[in-house]
Amino acid sequence: MSIFSKEDKIIAFSLLGDFLRTPNHAFKAIIDNAQNHNAWFTPTEVNKAVTALGNMLNKSDLIQWLSNHPENTNPQNVGLVLAGNLPLVGFHDVLCVLASGNKALIKLSSNDNQLLIAVLEQLFIIEPRFKPLVNIVFKLENFNAIIATGSNNTSRYFEHYFGQVPNIIRKARNTVAVLTGNETAQELHLLGNDIFSYFGLGCRNVSKLFVPEGYIFNFFFESIESFNLIINHHKYNNNYDYNKSIYLVNKVPHLDNGFLLLTQNNALCSPLAVMYYQTYVNIADLEQQINANLAKLQVVVSNTKLTTQVGVVNFGESQHPKLWDYADGVNTMEFLALLK
Repeated sequence: MSIFSKEDKIIAFSLLGDFLRTPNHAFKAIIDNAQNHNAWFTPTEVNKAVTALGNMLNKSDLIQWLSNHPENTNPQNVGLVLAGNLPLVGFHDVLCVLASGNKALIKLSSNDNQLLIAVLEQLFIIEPRFKPLVNIVFKLENFNAIIATGSNNTSRYFEHYFGQVPNIIRKARNTVAVLTGNETAQELHLLGNDIFSYFGLGCRNVSKLFVPEGYIFNFFFESIESFNLIINHHKYNNNYDYNKSIYLVNKVPHLDNGFLLLTQNNALCSPLAVMYYQTYVNIADLEQQINANLAKLQVVVSNTKLTTQVGVVNFGESQHPKLWDYADGVNTMEFLALLK
C-alpha cells in the first residue's frame, strides 16, 4: 500500500473544496432535494453551507492548518455523534479525524443524514484511500474516543455513556454581537447575515445584541429590512407568530419589524425569530461580562476592538469560520493527535 501522506490529504481536501464551490448537476440535485427531508434545509441555505465549506477547504489554509499538527502514528477509532441543526455542521469533525490519521465511526443526526454522505462519497471519488477510514453506523461500538455535539440536556447523557474514554463533549453555545451606535448601514446589513443565515438555528448565529444605553433600533431595523423574506418560510413564521402572541398576551415590551422580535432580556439564548438585547454603560464593563460567560459563548461579532477571551469576528463573518476556529475553543486536532 502506498504511503498516505499529509500532502496527499491536502490535495484531496482542496479538490473537494473546488468541487463544493462549483458542484456538478448531480450534487446540485441533492442540494435541491434536501428540504424534502428537512424543511429547514432550503436550497438557498444548503447552497450557503456547501459554498462556505468549499471556501474553508482552500489549499492555502489547509497547508497552514495541517503544518501545525502531527498525525497520530497509532490510529484510533473515533466515534462522532454529529449535530444536525445546520447543513453539514458535523463535517469539520469528520475532517479533523481523517486529517489527523484516525478512523471515523459516524453516528449521523436524523436531521442531516444525506448531505454528509453525499460529500463523503465525493471525497472517496477524489481519494479512495479515505473510504476504509470512514464507517457510518447506527450504534457506536468499539470506539477509542468520542466527539459528541448536542444540547445541554444531551451532554449529560453523553458524559454518562462516553465518560470512560477520551472525549470532547460539546454543549449549547451562543453568539452575541456588540453594537456601539456608530455602525454603518452596510455593517448592520452584514450583521443580518449573522442573525438570519440558516434561520438562526446555529450556535454561531447571533442570538443577542449588546447595545449602549439609549440605543434607538430604527436604523438597525432599516438596515436589515432586506432579510424580510425569511418570514415566508412556514416553520420560521410559526415561531415568529408563537413568540409574538406570547409577548402580546403577557404584555412583554418588545419591538417588532414584521419578521424579527426584539425584547430586553439578560439571557444569552433567545427563541427562534426573537433577538434579545441588553444595554451597557461602557466597553470595559461589557468585556468583563463577556469573559464571565466564556463557557456559554461561541464567538462575539463586532467591528469594535474588544479585549475578551472569546474570539471576535467582524460583522458578516460568524458563519465563515476558518479550519482552526474550533467549536467551543477546544483544539480538536490536538486532542486527536494525542490519542493512544
